[in-house]
Order: sequence, then structure tokens, then C-alpha cells
Amino acid sequence: MTTRHLVDPELLPMLDMFPALEISPGTLAAIRAGMDQMSKASPIPDAPVDVAERYIAGAEGAPDVRLLIYVPRGTAARRAGFLHIHGGGYVMGTPEMSDARNRLLAADIGCVVVSVDYRLSPETPHPGPVEDCYAALKWLHANAAALDVDPARIAIGGESAGGGLAASLALLARDRGEVPVAFQLLIYPMLDDRTAAAEPHPYTGEYVWTPPANRFGWAALLGHEPGVDGVSPYAAAARAESLAGLPPAFISIGALDLFIDENLDYARRLARDGVPVEMHLYPGAFHGFNMMAGASVSQAFERDYREALRRALGGG
Repeated sequence: MTTRHLVDPELLPMLDMFPALEISPGTLAAIRAGMDQMSKASPIPDAPVDVAERYIAGAEGAPDVRLLIYVPRGTAARRAGFLHIHGGGYVMGTPEMSDARNRLLAADIGCVVVSVDYRLSPETPHPGPVEDCYAALKWLHANAAALDVDPARIAIGGESAGGGLAASLALLARDRGEVPVAFQLLIYPMLDDRTAAAEPHPYTGEYVWTPPANRFGWAALLGHEPGVDGVSPYAAAARAESLAGLPPAFISIGALDLFIDENLDYARRLARDGVPVEMHLYPGAFHGFNMMAGASVSQAFERDYREALRRALGGG
């Protein structure tokens, strides 16, 4: 069954530019290299932001973690902070792939953005990636004064696997009780390994991120096949027994995205457990649709998540 007739017409050109990923152990290195080349070729926006690279201590026994730090110029008041976690199915991607967006976000909202270069799977399975993100969150909180950041206004978020890591990080921060998190921004987050083991929704997952890619990503992160008993909620946030006590959340998802059911269910569970949640569903949109920046639905997506982050952090 094809879902092309359900795709927003303004997004159709993207289907030819970004075919579905044929991802496997044999193709992973080439896909990573291609994504790196795309990141390097992307134009750098003219935004009043200073960018620095820094290496910080990882978890005990783990290597240092690389960060890209975006500091807006000329802001007088104490700023909010945003820990950004890039996407890539847990198996690919770098902070550089979100460089343009993070520059513009820091300038627009007036917050310090810290983007974390967490270790990828399968070379580093769970818990390595989320522990790298936790190290970055602790560093941001501990260095808030030096960055002129209000430690009570630190949000976390990301796209796809980055959104999944952000949701797991929120659970980890809640349970360890060391670092407060003010808000979680979950952009079509990859939350539930059981999706990879179930019969796929017939009207989702045809484009960009498909069921075979999803199964590969989850198996790489977990170190075993997805969908079995005993998976940690710090690997797959949807596995958490309770979502009570988590920070307010924003979730956005396209109607044709493979993750639609797990995202809708997570939003429902957040609300049921007393967590404020804002949920956006975009018709005719597949995974990563916002890369087609000129489409009306992408512009609505961009406006919605920025305004939610601005309201949550009191910036702009």
C-alpha cells in the first residue's frame, strides 16, 4: 500500500530528494559519511551567536563528551539554557547536522544552546548514549553561572532519536534527583522499541524512516532484538511504568510518521499522570518532513515548537 496520495503536496518534492534509508551494517558507514558531507555543505546563517566546541568529562569510565555551545550576543538578562540532542536513529548523526537551526534558535529565543555529540550505536549501546547526554546536562547545570544561564530554566529536547534520548533523559534526571529540568521538547521522538517488533501501521513509515530502519536502530541501541521484556525506560522512554513528576512536554509528529501511535500514546500517558503536555499532529507529513522548509506545514511546525519553547523558558 502506498501513502503518496496522503502526503501534503508541498512535501512531495522531498520524497525524490530523500529516499527511504536502506540501512544495514554494510551501509551504515557510507550513510554516516553522506550525512557528514551534507552537514558540512549546509550554509551557515548570519545570526548574532558565538559558537564554541568543548570536551567535558563523561560518566565514570567513559570517554569525554564533545559539545557545541551556542551563546547569543548582547543579551543583558540571565538567559535560559537548552540541551539539544540530535537525531539519527541512534546510529548516525552529529551536532553539526543541526548547526543552522541551533544558531537561529539561540538568537531567536535568546537562550544558550548546548548540543551534545553522544556516542552512537552499535559501537556504543545503551546506556552509553543517554549517559553522555546526562553528563552534558549536569555540566550545563553546574556551569550555569559561567554561561549566564538561569539553572531553573534549562530545557532538554531533540528530534527523532534525539527526542527519544531527551525523553529518557527526563526520566533519568527525575529518578536521580540531581538536576532540575524545566521542559522537554520532543520532536517526532523515537520512544518505543516495541513499534519495531509490531505489525506496522498501514498508513505510516513508508518514507524516510521505515520499519526496517527502525528495527535496525533499536537493535543497535539495545544490543538485542527490540520488543522483548526487560527493556530499560532509560533506553525506551515508553517503557516507563509512571511518567508522573516529569517536566512539561511538547510533542510534535506527522500523521504519516512511523512513530505516530507511540507519540500519541506517550502524550496521553503524560496527561494521565498529571504532566502538562502540548501535542501537535501535522496532516500529510512524514518523518523529517520539516527538512522541506518552504512547505506551509513545515513553517507551522517551526513556529509551534519555537513558541512552545519560548513560553516554557520565558525568553524572547
